[in-house]
Amino acid sequence: MNLTSIAIATALLAVTATTAQAAEQAGPQFTTQLPRTVRPTHYDIGITPDTAHLRFDGKVAIAIDVLEPTATVTLNALDLKINSVQLTGPGETRFAAPKVTLNPSEQTATFTFDKPLAAGSYRLAIDYQGKIYTQASGLFAIDYDSHAGHKRALYTQFENSDARRFIPSWDEPAQKATFTLEATVANAEMAVSNTPVEQKTGADAGRTRVRFAATPKMSTYLLFLGIGEFDRITAKVGNTEVGVVTQMGLSAQGQFALESSQAILREYNDYFAIPYPLAKLDNIASPGRSQFFGAMENWGAIYTFEYAILLNPKVSTQIDKQGAFITAAHEMAHQWFGDLVTMSWWDDLWLNEGFATWMEGRTTAKLHPEWNTRLDHVDSRESAIGRDALATTHAVVQRVENVEQASQAFDSITYQKGSAVIRMIEDYVGADAWRDGVRNYLRKHTYGNTVSDDLWREIEASAKKPILAIAHDFTLQPGVPLLRVGEAKCTDNTTTLELTQSEFSKDQPNKAPLSWHVPVIVKLVKLDGAASEQRALVTNGKATVKIPGCGTVIVNSGQSGYYRTLYSGEQLAQIKNRFTSLKTIDQLGILADTWALGSTGYRPTSDILELVSVTPVDADPKIWRTIAGVFDGIDDLYRGDPVRRDKFRAFAIAKLSPVLARVGWTARRDESDSKAILREALVDVLGGLGDRTVIAEADRLYRASQSDANAIPAPLRKAILGVVALHANAATWEQLRAQAAGEKTALIKDDLYRFLSTTEDEALARRALELSLTAEPGATNSAPMIARVASLHPELAFDFALAHLDAVDAKVDSSARSGFYPGIASGSSDPATIPKIKAYAEAHVAPNARRRVDTAIAQINYRIKIRAEHLPAIDAWLTKNTHS
Repeated sequence: MNLTSIAIATALLAVTATTAQAAEQAGPQFTTQLPRTVRPTHYDIGITPDTAHLRFDGKVAIAIDVLEPTATVTLNALDLKINSVQLTGPGETRFAAPKVTLNPSEQTATFTFDKPLAAGSYRLAIDYQGKIYTQASGLFAIDYDSHAGHKRALYTQFENSDARRFIPSWDEPAQKATFTLEATVANAEMAVSNTPVEQKTGADAGRTRVRFAATPKMSTYLLFLGIGEFDRITAKVGNTEVGVVTQMGLSAQGQFALESSQAILREYNDYFAIPYPLAKLDNIASPGRSQFFGAMENWGAIYTFEYAILLNPKVSTQIDKQGAFITAAHEMAHQWFGDLVTMSWWDDLWLNEGFATWMEGRTTAKLHPEWNTRLDHVDSRESAIGRDALATTHAVVQRVENVEQASQAFDSITYQKGSAVIRMIEDYVGADAWRDGVRNYLRKHTYGNTVSDDLWREIEASAKKPILAIAHDFTLQPGVPLLRVGEAKCTDNTTTLELTQSEFSKDQPNKAPLSWHVPVIVKLVKLDGAASEQRALVTNGKATVKIPGCGTVIVNSGQSGYYRTLYSGEQLAQIKNRFTSLKTIDQLGILADTWALGSTGYRPTSDILELVSVTPVDADPKIWRTIAGVFDGIDDLYRGDPVRRDKFRAFAIAKLSPVLARVGWTARRDESDSKAILREALVDVLGGLGDRTVIAEADRLYRASQSDANAIPAPLRKAILGVVALHANAATWEQLRAQAAGEKTALIKDDLYRFLSTTEDEALARRALELSLTAEPGATNSAPMIARVASLHPELAFDFALAHLDAVDAKVDSSARSGFYPGIASGSSDPATIPKIKAYAEAHVAPNARRRVDTAIAQINYRIKIRAEHLPAIDAWLTKNTHS
């Protein structure tokens, strides 16, 4: 760090402390699981890893303020051995060593002194040892193969509550402090943290002591350390050095991430009107995988698994490229929303994740309009509604009482519903008013902690519209509004429409509906194609909308609303007749509503096939990707019933094959990105549906690739290998396994092991499960392999995991463990699976941490219900409308 940077950092720390103190005095009372008698202000940390033996030595000196007299100091610690504790007070007064009590169940360490400590400032020095894990919790190791040999790198992952595995600390989001970190590493290794390297000194033979500049005031879960044989590429955006860190030799694969990060940083500096405050912003790309997360927003040192950020020209697809940009946009949004301003407790996690999910979509659509990703928010909303319509859902703002509940808060309600609510309210108040409110919120709470109403108050003040009722309805209570569309009456060239609000439920048909204030946009499409829109707010369960003209009405025009729309049969028939002339975004929303309402009994299940039947081959690629996804879901519901399944497959193949023929197997010059993604999706889905033409072509290309590395087009490699693996016999499976074992590129190697786990042959699926617990695939591939087997054989995978519980536990991140087992069972349609899940929960999951368990059971019951009550309507439609 040069002198100018040091001066900036010093000034920043002073501003940080002052601003945070003011915010703390004015802000809300923060939830805590620790006593409020002591608060940290700074951590000075020294770490010496013993990588070979998966352990480390640690020293930390914590500046603390004792707020009221107390004889005990309690902080968080887990899997740490405390060697010594020394407290120094004012005037360098040293206190007698305290009694140390570790409580693993509470994840705390308590230091009891021989007499109460007076209020004041102290220095707490702790010498300790900790574990280096093999899954992504605390400080962990990733082993990987490279062309330079077998390597091991170290990284940290602390969200939500794992900094306590690295340092004894007040490991809660509201307990912000500054940090200086020092690490002793091998001379050949690079060390990366939140801030630039401040100093390097020789340690002992072959090692260097690396000290990083002090951080701003931040939460413990945002601290980061990475150590390994890395490359780093950089660029400058204003005063910020932007970097991408990769394993050695892969920096070229991070070039797109670097370019994207520069564009995103410029956009965010402008949007938030607060320049990014740190000296550097790295994105650290790591081999491996986690069942809990794909990327983490550590301030100034974003950690991302390689599959989500690097582009390997041999295997990466257009959807990988878009995904890399979206991942960067999401994590960089957190640098303001989450890092600069942080939720006070995990109850308001959505403030971080819902906002970043919304921001990623907005930013991608703005900076890459050619990708047409604005259409993807329908998929995002559907992900949330699918979960939110079950009885086991929860409110966006939720009560979190312990670490396990915090881990389970990272779900589609927090991310996708939170994002959908933001999109709806932004549309209601206007983009400028929303942005101004966000800017005021960030300025007011810089370096502080907040709750949801802190944001809503600023939005309401900026918009000069009453939005608290809408915001509270959609974030403080669970569930999905259902708007029933009454008869559209046209009199004197004015259409009058009555809307009635109830509640959409997948598993509670007689549930008494909750009430929401629902912003609605209704479009009227006239016979000549002209259209007009009218906005309304549904209150007390009703709204009357008047629109000039006569024609077909579309409720939720533009699809910004978070609700289901239920039309009558006559209205849906009118929409079907105008379907192809509607905007693509509305076609997607209508398809989503139609399938969801049909699969829950609100409408005939076959309605979706009526819409598919009028969709032309040249419809927008996103429409056909959506239809292909619906077909894939229906096909899965027919699992175990080959006669009925074959009849449906014949129809689905007949609809999708002409689309693939039009798109072709080979990319055409200057084709749209959407078309390239559609090609990959069609090969994947048609292969899964058993299309003999696709299976044969995939097999031909795979065989040719054994002698010609370029036989398979790189953008189709994953789809083609997926089809080959799905239909593999024993010989082909072994051939794929040999390829995986010999592969030296971690990203490709990991993919191959997951392909081995996606096979229809049950005997081969069993072999994949057995392979997953050996050392061959690598420690972070085991859980993904089991999960992939579960996608086709959920009962087999679940039974295997239960039979090897201890071994599987060791292969799953601690944060994901309680949800992993019910998750792999949730795709079952066998009633016998439910008591097995319940028995697992009784034995291994605390009663107050069973949300994932209850949700898995609800999903199984829902699948059973669809198969019994709603698939027959599909059968009847096929009999009537197709030729056997």
